[in-house]
Parts: sequence; structure tokens; C-alpha cells
Amino acid sequence: MPRFSSIFSQLLQLFPRSEFEQAVRQHAAERHMRGFACWGQFIAMLFCQLGQAHSLREICGGLAATEGKLKHLGLSAAPKRSTLSYANEHRPWQLYETVFQQLLAKCHSWVAQHGGGKKFRFRNRLLSLDATVIDLCLSLYDWAQFQRTKGAVKLHLLLDHDGYLPSFAVVTTGKTPDLKVARQLQWEAGTILVFDRGYADYEWFIELSGQKVFFVTRLKKNAVYEVVEQRKVPPRSAVVCDEVIYFPSHAEARRESFFRRVEVEDPDSGERLVFLTNHLKLSATTVAAIYRERWQVELFFKALKQNLRLKTFVGVSANAVRTQLFTALIAILLLRYLQLRARHGWSLSNLTALLRQQLFVYRDLWSWLDEPFEPPPQLTAMAAQLPLPLMAQG
Repeated sequence: MPRFSSIFSQLLQLFPRSEFEQAVRQHAAERHMRGFACWGQFIAMLFCQLGQAHSLREICGGLAATEGKLKHLGLSAAPKRSTLSYANEHRPWQLYETVFQQLLAKCHSWVAQHGGGKKFRFRNRLLSLDATVIDLCLSLYDWAQFQRTKGAVKLHLLLDHDGYLPSFAVVTTGKTPDLKVARQLQWEAGTILVFDRGYADYEWFIELSGQKVFFVTRLKKNAVYEVVEQRKVPPRSAVVCDEVIYFPSHAEARRESFFRRVEVEDPDSGERLVFLTNHLKLSATTVAAIYRERWQVELFFKALKQNLRLKTFVGVSANAVRTQLFTALIAILLLRYLQLRARHGWSLSNLTALLRQQLFVYRDLWSWLDEPFEPPPQLTAMAAQLPLPLMAQG
């Protein structure tokens, strides 16, 4: 019969040690190492996410209770709480940002070969840009002051709708404006960005148009604009009006500064939604559907907070918090990769819950993903054996 290592060990095989060690050298992460390698820290923090450990005690105790199975993970013994705490505080969090990018490249490669369920017919790359606030206790995390009595960090995320993969992430303090981060990003020509009204900046919109980058967003209610053209509205549709406009306070009436104002009525609530885009050729219904797809990034944030350890942190320093945040992003990217490859129709919450129970089970990972409720092959073979007949007593 074929023999397997634990499912956790097979998950770690998706992170080649050569690539990981290259990232360690790149960031000089083991410059002051005292017997505890970065690979051990990575195992411990990934176990924190996948095993739903709430504290350093649960991480170290959970690993120590695996009865010798750590050798399959490349770890000789479970770390001490003080050792792991020191590593999280002093080892550069940028190491795990690099590991995140390495895994992301593997996911993009798989999606490019097998497809990720692309919804729209256009070939443009569709990205959702958004940010979420993660609350912190100000008395413990005084470096992350957000309000007078509240601390927070902000996770800025870019979601690729081809496979629904988080293709970019940056962690800032809670006071950092969303638009400040967005302005620092570079985009490929032809990309379609979708974001909410928190990113409203007419000058930035004009810059995006000059870079041949398209966007779809909501128009502010108090926006002042001039109508250049009224377009025909499709009959018997939810589209109320379709106009070409420009903003006189920020640009002249020239084509490079033209935008579209699309007003759509929600058939369920009757509410009218007004969208703004610089794409002059897409149909009005497609513009509305693109903005509706922005809800996927909200669902991603919800899944991230509900299924992984982002409400309690095992360290209080800025470095420790960022380390835990990026290992959470690595974990959810890993879960999404498993979701894409599995034939079974997993929801992310079910996959997270059942995987937590199976981490140290010795079974083929990919067979379990495809048929999670089927018994292992060796158990099936044992059940198929006929019982031995008993000798009749004289």
C-alpha cells in the first residue's frame, strides 16, 4: 500500500525549501539566528492560522502534542513560547510577503493553464481594490493609534477576479487613506479597476485615463459635471440613463477627460445607483455588472476574518502583527489554491474547518480533497476481506 506523510506536511511541500531559503537570504532573516530557523517560525505561524490557535501557548503546545510527527515537517522539536515570540518580534515580516508572492505566482500559473471561472467575455483583466480595518487594543498596540481611544491597522487588498486571488496586499496603520496607497500602485494598460466611492478623486481618474487604465466606481451625489452626450438606453432594461460627461472644475471639455455616467434602477429595492467609468464602449448593463462583482472583495475580507486568526494576535509589536497578517494571507491563498484544484465543491468555510481536523492525518491530500467523505484505500481494502470461518466445536 502507498504510504503518505501528514496532510500538513504535504501542504508544506507547496512551498519549496529552495525558494523559501532564497527569500530568507534575500531579507537576511536569519542574521541573528540562535538555533530556531525561519522555516520553523513559518511552520508555527501557518499552524496558528490553519489550526485556529489563539495564543503562543496553543501554537507551541499543539505542535508539541503531535507525537513525533514534526520531523515530517522539517522541524526537530516544537519551539518554546519565548523563542517564537522573539522571532515574531524581530524577524522581518517582509520575508512572508515574499513567500506570499511566491505562492501567488504558483496560483496564477495554475489558473492560466486550467482557467479560474472568468465571468465576463472581455479580455481585460478585472481587479477590485478595497481596504478593511482590523481593530486593535490601543493600550497594547500604541503604535497603531486610529482614533482617540481605538487602535487599528488597515489591510489594502487587490483582488484578481480571474480565480479570485489576492494579487496584492499592503498593511498600514488605520489612519492611512485608501487613496494614498492606490496612487502608489502601477497598472497594466487595459486593466479594469473597480472600487467604491472611498477612492473618489477626479485628478486620479484623469491620470488613470492617461495611462489607458479603465475603472468603474460609484459617482458622488454632490458631483458637479457637464453632459456632453446622451446615449440611447436599452429597451426594457434597468438602465435609466447613459451619459458622457466631464468635470469642469478639473478638466477642459476634451475627449481625454470624458467619462460615462450610468444610472441603473435596482429591480428589487427600486433604488437608483449611479456609476462612473472612463470606458466609453462597454454596454451600460456590463458596467453595472462589473460594479456588482466588487462584492467579491467584500466576501474575501469576510472569509479572511471569519476563518483565520485576525481578531486576536500573538504579538503586540508592529512586526509581529504584520507577520501574522501575511501568514493569514498565505493561508487563505493556500486554501483558495486547494479549492481550485479539488473536484469536490468545497466552500471556503467547510474546507477550513475539515482541514483543521485532518492536519496531522496520514492520507493523500489530493485524494482527500476530491473525495473527503470516502474512507482511505487501506481501510476499504480491510473492509473487503472476508471474515475467517470459526472452527466448529465437536
